[in-house]
Amino acid sequence: MSQSIQITLPDGSKREHPKAGTGLDLAMSIGKGLAKSAVAIKVDGEIQSLQVPLEEDAAVEIVTRNTPEGLEVIRHSAAHVMADAFKRIRPDCKLWKGPPVDDPRYGFYYDIDFGEKPIGKTDLPEVEKLMAEIIAADHPFEYEELPRDEAIELMRSHGEDYKLDTIDKIPAGETISFFRSGDFVDLCKGPHVPRTGKIGKGTAVLGIAGAYMGDDANNRMLTRVYGHAFSDRKAMEGHRKFLEEAAKRDHRRLGKDLDLFSTMGELGGGLVLWHPKGGFVRHKVEEYWRNEHLKNGYDIVYSPHVARGDLWSTSGHLDFYADSMFTGLDVDGVDYHLKPMNCPFHILMYKNKRRSYRDLPFRWAELGTVYRYESPGTLHGLLRVRGFTQDDAHLFLRPDQLDAEVERCLKFVLHVLRAFDFTEFHLMLSTRPEKYVGEIADWEKSEVALEQALKTLNLEYTVDPGGGAFYGPKIDVNIKDSLGRFWQCSTVQVDFTQPDRFDLSYIDRDGGRTRPVMIHRALLGSLERFFGVLIEHFAGAFPVWLAPVQAVLLAVGERHGERCEEAAKELRERGFRVQADTSAEKIGQKIRQHLWQEKVPMICVVGDQEIESAGFSVRHRKDGDLGSLSLDQLADLLDRLTQERR
Repeated sequence: MSQSIQITLPDGSKREHPKAGTGLDLAMSIGKGLAKSAVAIKVDGEIQSLQVPLEEDAAVEIVTRNTPEGLEVIRHSAAHVMADAFKRIRPDCKLWKGPPVDDPRYGFYYDIDFGEKPIGKTDLPEVEKLMAEIIAADHPFEYEELPRDEAIELMRSHGEDYKLDTIDKIPAGETISFFRSGDFVDLCKGPHVPRTGKIGKGTAVLGIAGAYMGDDANNRMLTRVYGHAFSDRKAMEGHRKFLEEAAKRDHRRLGKDLDLFSTMGELGGGLVLWHPKGGFVRHKVEEYWRNEHLKNGYDIVYSPHVARGDLWSTSGHLDFYADSMFTGLDVDGVDYHLKPMNCPFHILMYKNKRRSYRDLPFRWAELGTVYRYESPGTLHGLLRVRGFTQDDAHLFLRPDQLDAEVERCLKFVLHVLRAFDFTEFHLMLSTRPEKYVGEIADWEKSEVALEQALKTLNLEYTVDPGGGAFYGPKIDVNIKDSLGRFWQCSTVQVDFTQPDRFDLSYIDRDGGRTRPVMIHRALLGSLERFFGVLIEHFAGAFPVWLAPVQAVLLAVGERHGERCEEAAKELRERGFRVQADTSAEKIGQKIRQHLWQEKVPMICVVGDQEIESAGFSVRHRKDGDLGSLSLDQLADLLDRLTQERR
């Protein structure tokens, strides 16, 4: 039997490696510098720990700490160390799981049951200090596999009831593995860095929240402790500043401070009340949305909030989406369901009469309110709700129109998003999932059409294999906000399946019946979610065209109030959203209140000099002092900024 295996490196070169030698041994054989920066190894495309033996010929890549994959391994290892720290200060706590996460705020978390003595934020600095000590101790991460009975006994001896439940769910014959560091041991597949010291100094414990085990409200509420880890301390400090800025922009806080919306408990979890100011911003968003759709050849439609269960059976939602639906509404002895999507209604509109190939394509758009069940632990302000208005459109077209319409949709998506000051995008093509409906040939046609449109428009994109919906592949457009975070809003999805399920057709050139193709398309996604993103993107300081109040006229003294009121009235008659502040507050306080606290785009001061010159001293929140402007000049400025949507 050969005592060596053949390793193929990323550059195509091959080298002999001792059988059962580790990935760290391989990195050392290539170079000390590589070994120093290595945190994991990729074997035939799969990440694993450097300390795991290599037993067979393989294509191997050394994963270093500054790569995205390397950081994920560091963060997973930091979660292990955080659990160790908690067990030191609270030996009776019970661990469940601690994965790395793809979240701009946090790099990992650990769900822990602290029993009758919950921890608080004041405990986190001590945990962070202990983590630093464990990392500095440079304990080796030791990989170990155990038979099921020994694994159960080990976790039982440590009182880890949740780990016992996890072991019970591991299929028979599958490996049960652990990682040890010092005196701490955890049930884990890994991968982990070779030693705790490899995690480095860029770690922090950042926050706590409640989380139901398995995100199931029927299970016990655990404490989710969030942390982060970076390749160095400088990056961690930069992230702390990012979190401080993100906290200032939190749409939930700004929504309350600026009186935009509320999500009151009496209303029910995940439901939103739009206050007058927030409602006005939504009105301007919807107004722009409708106008742009009409310009681009769409028709506006409306549909009800409920439908009989038969409709959702035909569409396939009851087979594939029932867990996310509000079902069981009895009306005259017939089962009705709240709609989770608008598409079946638009399909019924299409089916209402006979269609000709000459009529196609139909482009039908709706701001339709839908309802989806989200578990309580996932609800988050406007970003994750149960009732929301979907910016929706469905296109019905001939197969020969598919390529052109997909391109048209993508252009329209980017055009609308840019109007809201989003200029950087990440596009993702999601292909056929394991659980799907329809014919593979149709899926392949759909995927080709989507990918060809991306290439034709010269748009960069990534592929998410198996990430499509059950009825069709899609392109998701993620927008980058002012803090560098990406948000998924827009979707373009091709669907050969729903037309087939509903037996849709049109009369073709030869007088026969032909099946149309559908495109599902959202520009903004959920209006609630998009509004939450807008609030954080602008830090609540909406541009002139969206601002509930575009300008406030400030009277320096009582004698200047009449001029303010008259000018505000005239500007309102011209269609601008202007208020007058003639209160007795000092002018400095008025400026702070309206410009910085209420985030009004412009304030216009009226004092003796302004009355004498029949003008206003204008200050823009972002551009600063604009000098003295007449009423007509002020109106022209407001009009220009509104039209430019700047």
